[in-house]
Amino acid sequence: MKVLFVFYLPSGGVDTLNRLRCKALKKYGIHASCLYFRWGAGVQNNHEIPMYITNNDDDIRAILAAENYDVIVVTTEHKSFPRFREMGFTGKLVLEIQGYGSKENARIQLMEAIPNVNGYANALLNPCTPHIAALYQELFPHIPQFHFPNCFDSESFTYLPLAKPEHPVIAWLGRLEDNKNWREFLHIGHQLSYYFPELRLWMFEDSNLSQPSEREQFEQMVNNLGLRPRLILRSNVAHSQMQYFYSSIGDSGGFMCSTSKVEGGPISVLEAMSCRCPVLATNSDGVALCVRHNETGKSYMQGDVAQAVEEALDLMLNTERRENIRVNAQRMIQSEFNPDLYCLNFIRMLNEI
Repeated sequence: MKVLFVFYLPSGGVDTLNRLRCKALKKYGIHASCLYFRWGAGVQNNHEIPMYITNNDDDIRAILAAENYDVIVVTTEHKSFPRFREMGFTGKLVLEIQGYGSKENARIQLMEAIPNVNGYANALLNPCTPHIAALYQELFPHIPQFHFPNCFDSESFTYLPLAKPEHPVIAWLGRLEDNKNWREFLHIGHQLSYYFPELRLWMFEDSNLSQPSEREQFEQMVNNLGLRPRLILRSNVAHSQMQYFYSSIGDSGGFMCSTSKVEGGPISVLEAMSCRCPVLATNSDGVALCVRHNETGKSYMQGDVAQAVEEALDLMLNTERRENIRVNAQRMIQSEFNPDLYCLNFIRMLNEI
């Protein structure tokens, strides 16, 4: 069995997920590779997975002919379905949605996808995101649908005891865009700095994907809130290095803050938890699958900065609850998001379509 995973570019959570599942599926005799339509910073993280980067029809046609894939799983880009058929691909086509930003945009995008899904898709896949699952059922009731969590390799990406940072650190990871809600993170950091004068803010991004207007607003807000001395902004950190950062953040007494307005199955939250870095997150759809309030993390109502600060203070000052959250979250990742469980679900999907 041969599977091709397709996405716009190698970056962010989809890039990480594709590498993880290609590696995991190999153990089960499924040979998987990735096709991206344009270059992305995630290429630096790939060391063993077959990867193609091209948007040229002749190149893609040659890849499909040479590899003879049984199944193509396309993340988001449903418009490629007729394109692959025109190139001679006769295998199964699966549309996967990891996230579309706002719920309104998700509906718009999936409404637009109706002709391609009904005309070409053999199955629909998503990582148990409630609003996507509801849209699947509403718009495509006759297409087979599969819902199971993303996988995560907690053995190779895990907590590493390091020298404890001198100051508490709160961190944020994502693109500088509205849905990732970096503004709310800055406000949370600003208010927490009154309680922790030595607080540090670490932000991780892909600078290639931000819009100039958004970055200009970001820089202005950082200055207006007086956060410049305590902020460190890092771009395109190698994935293998992130476990060192997450581990340090957790040991500093701080946490990772996921402020997204709407989220699917965020790999970054799983990464933090695996490294014993506690997570404070908005109560957005997909995040609730892993952030269970006061059990595996802390959640707050998106937009309620005062509540976020209150939960953050409890997370940083209530040492017993903090340690329980760190332990519970790490155990949950190991049991509920392990690659073997993902592979069994994925193989079940392949057998049913």
